[in-house]
Amino acid sequence: MILLCHAYFLHEDAREKAIMKPYPPLGILYISAWLEKMGVEHDVFDTTFSSKDFFYNFLLEKKPAILAIYINLMTKVNVLELIDFVRSKKELSETKIILGGPDVRYNAENLLNHGADFLVIGEGEETFYELSQSLTNKTSYHKIPGIAYKLSDGSIQINEGRILRKDLDELPVPNRKKIDFFPYLDVWKKHHGNSAMTISTMRGCPYSCHWCSRGVYGKSYRRRSAESVVAEIKQIQETYGPDNLWFVDDVFTISHKWLQSFVDELKAANVKPVYECITRADRLNTEVIQLLKESGCFRVWIGAESGSQKIIDLMDRRVDVQTVRQMIVEAQAAGLQAGTFIMVGYPGETEADIKETLLHLKASNPSFFTITITCPIKGTELYTEVETISTASKIDWTKNTDRDIDFTRTYSKKYYQQAVQWIVSEMAFYQRRKKDLSFSSAAKAKLRSVKARLGMWWYKHAEI
Repeated sequence: MILLCHAYFLHEDAREKAIMKPYPPLGILYISAWLEKMGVEHDVFDTTFSSKDFFYNFLLEKKPAILAIYINLMTKVNVLELIDFVRSKKELSETKIILGGPDVRYNAENLLNHGADFLVIGEGEETFYELSQSLTNKTSYHKIPGIAYKLSDGSIQINEGRILRKDLDELPVPNRKKIDFFPYLDVWKKHHGNSAMTISTMRGCPYSCHWCSRGVYGKSYRRRSAESVVAEIKQIQETYGPDNLWFVDDVFTISHKWLQSFVDELKAANVKPVYECITRADRLNTEVIQLLKESGCFRVWIGAESGSQKIIDLMDRRVDVQTVRQMIVEAQAAGLQAGTFIMVGYPGETEADIKETLLHLKASNPSFFTITITCPIKGTELYTEVETISTASKIDWTKNTDRDIDFTRTYSKKYYQQAVQWIVSEMAFYQRRKKDLSFSSAAKAKLRSVKARLGMWWYKHAEI
């Protein structure tokens, strides 16, 4: 038995329960679709709405010959626990554990030493198929591109990388029938008023942001035909009827020519999606915004990361902060919701840069924004830059993820935690006053802002 899983347990994660925006594991559903195309019997266990105990008992009952697990920052600790469980059970002593996902390329030694038998590095469809067939038929896997494993002497062997597939239309769409999608739709509907499903039109990102991990697709840009994407949208709508779609692509409007063909195909097929997507400000303009609106986009997320041009340049974002502001304003003027992403605590960031970020948010006044503290992900340029001044070598790798790594910044992490609260509270005050909401609501936000600003002052001076 070949079993695919992802070790994400929604109801056992307090942070995820607070958000309640679970997405199905598209990655392993793509693997499943390829296996099905090749005539390979397999099962998919979607752990999202399950529990560890139930899943562990399932493994003991089924005793899979191959257990393939998708691993990322969010699930790493769960995956390591799962490996420990499998390795501790005599009934599962013959089970081969194969890991794939963005974490494996730069953590090969740790993952193999922890008990994984093989790693699938990069795109997984063909690599996993070839490896699973090799293990099933007991043939040599030593020349399969895109895998890593241990040799008999304990050393790590990483085979040559697999050449990325150029024509994504050759891949079948995710094998959604392998799992139950309706609990996802129900959770979204209950907690957010609208059900949502994910879809992918492209792989890779050609940009070079220093904090961004490119462990699976590298700096490539490959895209499915608009005709293929529209056919998948139609299939999703007819089968599941979600209220909204979420395009998981890194830069949805990277190709204006593709976007125009997408609009044309939607019209020709009389398909009318409602969707949100992510893009960059320098890949937007008045015409592109109109194409987004025409094709059913209701919300566009425009990457900013900082309101300080100095910090944007240090990140190698290669975008002008004024362009970001302009596109947020223009998208909203055209009737779209505009969201943006912010991070604080980047190397070299000062209080003046944080103030620039707040001014940037007030000037653009996005419909939504998310804000985080910078964390260095292994394999990125940022990680290399701060590794020697970070806690990477001091944390327990089996109990922590890269999100837990701190490094020497201009100020302490506690300072930036207060800065996050200051920005969030100041924006809440600004937007409530702008919308002329109740004085008491705005006053509460202002009080939180003052408290956070005092916290920033305290942690700034406590370090001197």
